[in-house]
Formats: sequence, structure tokens, C-alpha cells
Amino acid sequence: MSLVFAINGERFELYLSSLDPSTTLLEFLRYQTPFKSVKLSCGEGGCGACVVLMSKYDPVLNRVEDFTISSCLTLLCSIDRCSITTSEGLGNSRDGFHPIHQRFAGFHASQCGFCTPGMCVSLFSALLDAEKTSSCPETSPGVSKMTVLEAEKAVSGNLCRCTGYRPIVDACKSFASDVDIEDLGFNSFWRKGNVNKEEMLRRLPRYDRNNDICTFPKFLKDEIKSEMVSDPKKYRWCSPTSVQELQSLLETCKATNGVSVKLVAGNTGTGYYKAEKDQKYDKYIDLTRIPELKKIQKTDAGFEIGAAATISKVIKALNERKEFQIYPYMEQMFGKLASHMEKIASRFIRNLGSIGGNLMMAQRKQFPSDMATILLAADATVNIMSSRGLEKITLEKLLERDPLESCDVLLSVEIPFWDLGRYESFPEADSEFLFETYRGAPRPLGNGLAYLNAAFLAEISYNETLKGTTVRNCRLAFGAYGTKHAIRCKVVEKFLSGKVISDDVLYKAIELLRDTVVPKDGTTSPDYRSSLAVGFLFEFFHPLTQSRAKPSNGSLNGYKNGFHPNSQKTLPMLSSTQHVIVNDEYYPVGEPVIKAGASLQASGEAVYVDDIPSPLNCLYGAFIYSTRPKARIKGIHFEDDSSRDGVLDVISCKDIPAGGQNIGAKAFFSSESLFADEITQCVGQIVALVVANTQRNADRAANLAVVEYETEDLEPPILSVEDAVEKSSFFPVPPFLYPQPVGDTSKGMAEAEHRILNSEVRLGSQYFFYMETQTALAVPDEDKCMVIYSSIQNPQFAHSTIAACLGVPEHNIRVITRRVGGGFGGKTQKAIPVATACAVAANTLQRPVRIYVNRKTDMIMTGGRHPMKITYSVGFKSSGKITALELEILVDAGAGPDISAIIPSNIIGALKKYNWGTLSFNVKLCRTNLPSRTTMRAPGDLQGTYIAEAIIEHVASTLSMDTDIVREINLHTYESLALFYKGGAGEPHEYTLPSMWDRVAVSSDFEKRVSMIEEFNGTNEWRKRGISRVPITYQVALFSTPGRVSILNDGSIAVEVGGIELGQGLWTKVKQMVAYALGPLQSGRTEEILEKIRVIQSDSLSMIQGNFTGGSTTSEGSCEAVRLCCNSLVERLKPLKETLMQRSSGPVNWNTLITQAYAQSVNLSASNLYTPDYTSSRYLNYGTAVSEVEIDLLTGQTTVLRTDIVYDCGKSLNPAVDLGQIEGSFIQGLGFFMLEEYTTNSDGLVLNDSTWTYKIPTTDTIPRQFNVDILNSGNHEKRVLSSKASGEPPLLLAVSVHCATLAAAKEARKQLRAWKSHDDSGSMFQLPIPATMPAVKEICGLHIVESYLEWKIRENSR
Repeated sequence: MSLVFAINGERFELYLSSLDPSTTLLEFLRYQTPFKSVKLSCGEGGCGACVVLMSKYDPVLNRVEDFTISSCLTLLCSIDRCSITTSEGLGNSRDGFHPIHQRFAGFHASQCGFCTPGMCVSLFSALLDAEKTSSCPETSPGVSKMTVLEAEKAVSGNLCRCTGYRPIVDACKSFASDVDIEDLGFNSFWRKGNVNKEEMLRRLPRYDRNNDICTFPKFLKDEIKSEMVSDPKKYRWCSPTSVQELQSLLETCKATNGVSVKLVAGNTGTGYYKAEKDQKYDKYIDLTRIPELKKIQKTDAGFEIGAAATISKVIKALNERKEFQIYPYMEQMFGKLASHMEKIASRFIRNLGSIGGNLMMAQRKQFPSDMATILLAADATVNIMSSRGLEKITLEKLLERDPLESCDVLLSVEIPFWDLGRYESFPEADSEFLFETYRGAPRPLGNGLAYLNAAFLAEISYNETLKGTTVRNCRLAFGAYGTKHAIRCKVVEKFLSGKVISDDVLYKAIELLRDTVVPKDGTTSPDYRSSLAVGFLFEFFHPLTQSRAKPSNGSLNGYKNGFHPNSQKTLPMLSSTQHVIVNDEYYPVGEPVIKAGASLQASGEAVYVDDIPSPLNCLYGAFIYSTRPKARIKGIHFEDDSSRDGVLDVISCKDIPAGGQNIGAKAFFSSESLFADEITQCVGQIVALVVANTQRNADRAANLAVVEYETEDLEPPILSVEDAVEKSSFFPVPPFLYPQPVGDTSKGMAEAEHRILNSEVRLGSQYFFYMETQTALAVPDEDKCMVIYSSIQNPQFAHSTIAACLGVPEHNIRVITRRVGGGFGGKTQKAIPVATACAVAANTLQRPVRIYVNRKTDMIMTGGRHPMKITYSVGFKSSGKITALELEILVDAGAGPDISAIIPSNIIGALKKYNWGTLSFNVKLCRTNLPSRTTMRAPGDLQGTYIAEAIIEHVASTLSMDTDIVREINLHTYESLALFYKGGAGEPHEYTLPSMWDRVAVSSDFEKRVSMIEEFNGTNEWRKRGISRVPITYQVALFSTPGRVSILNDGSIAVEVGGIELGQGLWTKVKQMVAYALGPLQSGRTEEILEKIRVIQSDSLSMIQGNFTGGSTTSEGSCEAVRLCCNSLVERLKPLKETLMQRSSGPVNWNTLITQAYAQSVNLSASNLYTPDYTSSRYLNYGTAVSEVEIDLLTGQTTVLRTDIVYDCGKSLNPAVDLGQIEGSFIQGLGFFMLEEYTTNSDGLVLNDSTWTYKIPTTDTIPRQFNVDILNSGNHEKRVLSSKASGEPPLLLAVSVHCATLAAAKEARKQLRAWKSHDDSGSMFQLPIPATMPAVKEICGLHIVESYLEWKIRENSR
């Protein structure tokens, strides 16, 4: 029996007898096909990088069904007779790119590009869906039937760390039938104001919906029609076609002792329960070929859903409810169920995951299921086939049972039709049904587990006598709050039944609820989860307290036909503006040229390290890391013999070759060990490297490895900065890196009229979340040489580290990096030990070895941003002018020095954005037994800018002044700026911040919106808004950067630079600079030269002194390096050109010039090392931002309504690239301030180690309106063509969102004080970072509902 399927139209046939049923589609695609667009990023269905289109053919209906799936979870055997389409299958460089690829490139929607193929497939699927399901009339040629709303949701489950999503959403919207094309953002197809709408549409790459990709080839249709039936008992993978066949199969398995069975529908559960991937089963039974288990039908009693029906199919059926001719209130209930289900996971998971699988995870494994909760409220029943036979029981009883056995099968779920007046105790006929579902989750559109979910069903009627609404009956379900399973709150149901809803009744119900919804010990944010339950119950019933008159026209107390007016709050549509000045002074530098390789990235043809085909006899590595912070390693063993399947060796410090050193990373001032030797220094430290024949076997063995520890006679580990201070455990900071104080703070304090003393602020860490995790490939070469392919920002240091570790000369080592799938500083130092371990293993085994670090291990080992504790004292006058600031900052550097020595200078540099009068500080780098921290985008600067804003907020609160006024009072004059930034302030005309401060106020309508927000807050009890305007100052430094430009015989140009392409557009700017610098040699269009240029991959032997890529200035340095090279080439070629011109009496074209140069042996390769002098190596970047937010006081959810940015890019080298850097950087900062919790246990082991628990921003958490104004600030003689950096500084502007949230929270607390009749208006509070939903809710009041009801009861009693 064979498995037959198609990938991009190509036929594949595999024999079931030779297949491991646990093989995923992703593994097959990446290791056994040439299709590499499908990326491995999280391995748990949480990011979308591995999304493909699956197509199934129904020969009876002659219909093809297309939908996206997560290939990292899809088992290969489950795609039998299916067709798979990847991004290469949509289009490619050979056959022509698809309009999706072209528009992604043209809207500048791809930076590092690692996520882009998955995005493209998700969009393609949305276009197909629209064509099949849309009811909209025929659209214009080249336009799809997709709506703007559908376009925004098309990629809502896909993660991107680079772009900030705005250009991605614009690329999607460009296909929408109802888009106002003038609203689309900055792109390469037109410039706003230059063309009309018709011309804009014409210039877009044409989308022909009637002639698009064939997703299901004819040969596969023919094979399906003649499909052969196999014996399901013969193979490890079985696909029964009836319930009877399934039952027989299960009975056979039970009769065979010791046979382990896995029932498979979508296999999406392994994304959450990752240990399942390491478990081996004797039998895999596919349930998806059984028609009875996939049927969805209406019966006389209700709605019956087969357990193997996918969640997406259930949603579609529920949304087609009108066809079932049921009661209107049941239609609405089904609509609410469908709407809630759309927030379960993401589309490509819902397309695969089954309703039965979701419920079984809840029943067997206590999965925090939304499905269980909402169906429990709907009084669902289930049909089960078990050892007891066939049973029909309520879902409630199923959840309360002990976990079902592995061979027990859920067959179907039934949602009953509810009849009004079904309860005899309430025979009135004038009742209504109300149904609503709720979830409090960090992402509004789903793709995130809820802190708590709930669903309420109530039958109510109007009580004429009491002039109020009576609850005749209700079902109140709660789940996901740290409970064994979803529950009904029966004590509250009983209490409310028969009562007229009033504030007093609701208050007592809430008291009972708090006693019932109690999260179990160890649940995160338990008080918050309980408060969510209260908030949802209040939101459901409170409108019923406000009626004093009998309803009419089917409307009751603000409800209409069961619809709650305040539920399912929809997010505003995304919108944006970009104000960009294109400068043609140095053409083509300054042009918004499309990023080099953007279309290749979109199609998936761009090659990353893990895309390089594995050499012959290649092995795979996975790290064993320490789980103890300071312990002696006694040994390593595996749980059982099966754990060693495929394992060839375990590499550790004993395998360092003679003459080599146990060194894993060289830094500027120190080095760190590769493997833990005898004693571990922190959790996450590399103990060993498992090497196996496949990546899966290596990962499995590493997961099941057991490290034996002992701590006898060892000092206790240092696990906090306070411990480090007590034990004087610090890393030194070289004096030349340590910042200098400003003025005499004792005098400044003496001048102050007010003082705040010894106030504390604490900041946590942040994980990089590059889409491509750490990866390397090492290939042994002759004569003890080694070639290492590494995804790294710092190949020069990796080169010297590997040579030192192997004990060979550096000329024996070559480190090659083509492109990196996102770095953000995490691949500066942390990539070095990965490459080095790979090299050691390859050297030991004399075979190629590659490592692709899984997401969990990456999150645990890499350390992230520096946490710190800040203590400050500040003196200030009654006017708000600050006179002195004294700081003590304890930075947790972790167990290793990395390059933490730069952190003190960066913190103080960003903090100096305000004129503190005088400034002193004591910054200590604490050496702890925690993972060593490293340079994450804007390292230290991000913390510094927040510290400054926290102090300003504190001063304003103390003086009861408007924070914006205090900020403005303390902005620098040029004179004070020069004092604080000695030698780095530039010329007076370069200080653009004051004008930008005013400019952003005008462009954002700041003053007007302040008044509007004040009015809004006065009229809205449960929503509060805040707005904040902040400045930033960011000091950057250029460093030496090499370059080489070589003109080849055919006139094409190869360029090498020391900088690495990370997605920041470095190659693009370099190409533009080469075209500009060779301008004096050109007789034709500059574009002709631009098209001849290719920037080639970095090679540490070819391009020495490469330095590192970081600090936001590598693009500038690389551009200047190649300009120097081109100047040399121009100098060599200009005489020849002049001679040729004299001979021909006219212009000389480029190819003729180069041909003659080769003939005359002119050296056409020039290299140079750009080394900036002190006066041009450092400069200041400026930016301002205004952000407005709205917080929901019942849930703590914060919506960023609008952000306006004004940023000084000087004369941008490429405004499209810089715009993308500004937006993406800001959104990453928003993640730090609002979303990303990087928590650890008491030993420092990371707990938020997956996409399930670590939440980066998504399309539904970015500003709903996002406006960027790039300031063209004129000539800066000491800059590279007057340009300025854009990669890191805008990250700091995201503090505006946090400050705006703080302002909204102040309004909430002000209201709360009024309800409580308290007057503590002068009390200061801090909003934690990140300001997650629990943090915001706690600040606004975990018992705010009770406080409100108490106030109302008092008011009503007067």
C-alpha cells in the first residue's frame, strides 16, 4: 500500500511499510524535497512560518477544497491523496513570481523574509476562500472578491518580528474589492499625489482570479477515482472508513497486550503537548476517513457534529444556520458560538484541529479549552464509544469523569435546540433567551490561550409587578482559569433563578462567584482570573438592572433578540499614513528601491542556513543544557534505550581537541566557555551536544537526557542583583566605556524645592523572537580545515572563537553567512557557541554536523535583554524643572560577561534626553548565576528611556501637574544638550528635537485629542483613554567596516561587505551606493548599473576585519566602505573612459569600458576599510511620538488606538527601508512594554518558553492607526551622505504607549476613588512592564465591579 500525494503539482509516492507514521509534513518537505519555503520556526503551530495550502478533491461533488494547514503538526501519512502547495508553487524566479510575491515586495512587506512565504500562502488561501464563498458581485479585472476585513484577518495567525505588520496588511488589502486604494501605504508602485486611483490599480501586479494556480493536479484526481482500499490492520498507520471498522481495529489492539495506540484527527494537540512528539506508538489510527465522524447535520433535537469535523468546518456550518430554519434566538446563539470559535488558535490550526480532539484534550489532559466552556453553556451532549459500549452523556458529565482510555472514542457532539418556557416552574410565554460568550486573552483575534473564558445562557422575562427583569433560568460556564476543566457555577445559577436582577442581587451573586471560581495553586495571575469571571458576569447581567419599563419590539434592557450590546467589541480597522520625502541628490541613493531579494524571500527561494542541502553523511545536533544554576555535574544518562535511537555521540568538554580551548564565545573584553566543565554556572548553560542521524532523534535524545547533579560543598548560587551586591559579585566596566556624570548633584539637590528619595523601578527581560532560531552547519575540509555556515551577526568573532576552540590557525576556518532570519542582537554573541559546538562535533566525528536549535531551547539558552533594578532620587522645583538626578542601577548581566560592558553607557545615553540639571549615577554589572544577557535591539537604551519617563511621571504626579508640561519644561536647549552629550551633540542646526516636538503635536492633533479624551473619560465608566507625547534621543556610533567591489568581465558587479543582511536592507542600500559612486563612469541610466550589482554572502576569510552587524550603523558603514572602493575604481577607469571618448567622439557605454579595461589589465577589484574618525563616529538620533490607548476596566485589555511618529532620518539612504525599520522597531518596543512576559522560576529557568506563553505583537495588537513622518533634516556633513540610523532608536518611542496606558489607568483609579469616597489623589503608583492585561487590571482595581455596585447600592438607598 502506498501513500500518494502531490506537492506543487509534482507526484510523490511512498510505501506505508517504509514510513514512520510520526513523520510530519514539514520534515518531509525540508529533508526530502527541494521545496524550502516552508520554514521551521516554533514547531508548535503558533507562528505560521510552516503554513502550506492543502487541497482535497471530492470525486462525488467534483469539487476541490483548499485550506491552509500548519505543516509542522500535520502527519505526512494524513495527506494521502491530497495536494500541497507551497509558496514556490504559487510562483518563482524561473516561472514568474505570483502577484502576491510581487505585491509583498512592492509594499516593502518583507524584511528578514523568514516568515514571508507562510504569509503569502495564508493570503493566497484567503483569496481562494473569497472566490468560493463571497456573495459580493463581480469585481473589476485584477481585483479579488476578498473584503478589506477579510484581508486584515488573512494573516492574523502569522507572526512577524521585523515589519510591524503594517506593510503586510497593506499588501493583503491591495487585493480587496472594497479597498480605497488611496489609503494603502507607501509602496514602489506609485507615489501618492502623482497618479489617480485608476492608474494606481493599473500599476499593481495584475491578479487574475480566473486563471490562478491549479491547486489539485488532474493525475491525482484520476488516482482518487481508482483508489484502492488497504487492509487497515496491516500497517502502523491505519485509515478505517467506518465506525464499525474502527471498533474492530481498536478491539484487536486491546487484545494485543502492550500495543500503544494514537488516535489521529488533526494532530494539532502535539503543538501544546510537545512531549507527545517524543513518544512512540505502535499504531496510528486516522479518524478523518470515517464519514460518520465528519458529518455535521441538523436533527429534530439540535445540531449534531461529528467529532472529527474540523473547527473551521463547524464554524462554517454554524454560520450557515439560517438554512436550518430554527428559532431566531437559536440562530443567534449558533452565531455567537461560531464567533467565539474563530478565536480558537489560528485559521491554519482550526482547518486541521477537530472539535472532538479539542474536547478530548480538555477531558484527558486538562487543556484550557474554549470549546468545552462554550458548549457546556449550550448544554451539549456527547456520544462515546468506549469499553462500556455506546454512551450518550452530557458534556458536563464527560468532563467530570476520570480521563478516558486511549482507545475510547468520542463520536459526536450534539448542541440542543432550546425551547422558551421549557421549565415548568416558569410557564410565562413572554420570556427571551440571552446567550453570550467571553474570553480574556492577550490577543483579541485569538492565537493565544485565554486567562479565563466563559459562556452564559439565560432565560429571562419582564416582571410587571416589580418593574424589573426576572432570571427564569441560567447556565453559567467558566473555564481556562486554572481549573481541572470547565465548570458550571451552579450555586450562582441557583441563586439567580427566579430573582429580579438588581444591583444588590448582582452584588451577592458576585460574592458567590468569587467563592466558586478559584484558580488552583500555581496558576499564574489567580486574582486576575477571578476578577475576569466577575467582570464577565457583570457585563452579562448588569444591563438587566437598568430597566424600569416593560420592553417592546423584542428588545429587553438593551438586549435585542438575545444580543448583548457591549459584547464582542470589534477592533477598529487598521489605517496608516506615511510622510516620506524622497531625496534625489545622490540618485539612486535616497530612492525607495525595493529590498534586494524581496521577491525571492516571498517565494521561499531565498536560502537561509537550514535551507542549505545537507552534505553526504550529515549528522544533526541538539543541546543538553543545565537546569540547575550552580551544581556539580556527575554524569549524563538517558531515560531508556529507546532514547538513544539514532544517537552517534554525546559531545562535551572532553571532546575539545588537544591544543584547543573550552571557549564558546569571544567578546571585545572577555570570553565564555563552550561547555560546562565540572560545575554549571547557570541554567541554560550548554552541558553537552547530542549528535544523531536526524534532527528529530537528536532533539528527542536531548529532551530525554538526564543530567545528574550534586551541590555538596558548593556556595549557594547568586540569583538576584541584591545577592550579587551582598557578595560583591560584579563584572568590571572598562573606564573608557563608563559614562561621565554631569555637574554636581549635591548642589542641584540643594537648589530643589521638592525631592523624591530612593524610589525604585524594576525592569525585566525580553526575548529576541527572531523567526529563524540559532542554526549552523559545519563541514570538515582537508588539512584540518573547516567551513561553517552560520546564521550570525558576528562572523569575525565566531571565526576566531572556533579556531581557538579547535586549536588551529585562523586560516583553517571559514565562516560563511548569506542572510539571517532575524537577529535583533541575539545572533551577535549567542550564535557563536552554536557554530563552535557544531565545529567541535564535526571535528570529532569527521562528518558534517548541523544544528537547528528548537524554539524552547533557544528561549532558555539565549538570555535576552538585561533585567535591572533602578533606585533614583530626584530634586525639582514647583515649576516642574528638575535640578538633580541621582541613580543607582544594578544590571543583571548573568553568569557571563558577553558584551554587557556597553550597557551602562547606553542606559545613561538614552536617559540624558532630558535636562536633569545635574546627573550622577552608579551603574553596576552584577554577576549572577542566571543566563548571561546579551545585546538585544537598543540594549540599555530602551531601559534608559523608560527610566527617564518613569521619573518624569513621578515628578508630575507629585506636583499634580500635566506630565506633558513637565516633559516640555525639561527638554534640552542646544547648550544643555552639548553639556550632557559632550563631543556628540553635533552642530546647533542638527538638534531637531524641539521642532519635532511641536511637529508631532500638530500632525497628531494632540491638544484637540487631549480635550476629546477628557470628555470621553467623563462619559464612559468602563473604558478609559490616555494619551502621551514622548521624545527620544539616541546616541549611535560608527565603527570600522570593510568592503570590496569587483567588476567582472561582462560588466556585472560583485560586492562584498563586512555587514550581514538581517532584513534591515543593508544589501539594498549598498547596491544603491555602488550605483551612485560609479556614476562618473556611466553614460547611460543609473538603473542599468543598479541592475548589474549583486551583494554576495559574507565569507570571513575573504572579508576580514568584518566586525559585527549591530548598533544601527552597519548599513551606513558598509555603504561608505563600498563608496571608497568605487572611488578607487573610478580613479583607475576614468582616464581610460576619457581616452575611449576621445577616440569615439561620443559616450562610451559601460560594457565597452569594462571590456577595454580587462584588455588593458586595469585592476577592477578594489577593497577598503572604512574607519570613521572620532568627530564623525558618534551622533545623536531624535524622534517623537504620540500614542493614544483605550483600556477595558473589566478585563484590563489595552487597545492602541493611534500612534503618530516623527523621526529624523537625516537624508535617508532608502526611505522605504528606513520606514520599515521605524515601524518594525516601534512594534518590537511595544511588545516589551505591553505584551512580552519572559518569566523564570526561582532558579532562573525560563517558563515562557513557547509561542503558547510568550506573546509578541500581532496584527490585532498593533496601533489601529499608525502614522509615520520621516523628517528630512538636511545636510549633515559628517554623516554618510547626510543619512542617520533607523534600526534601533524608534524602539524607544514605544514607551509612549506605556505612558498613555498609565494615563488611562490614572483616570480609572480616579473614578474608583470617587466610588469608594477615598481621597488619595496624590498617591503614586507604577504600571509594571510589560503592562499586560493582568497588570493593567490590577492597577485599575481587581474589585472594581464590587466597588461600583457598592457605590450604586449606596446611591440608590439615598
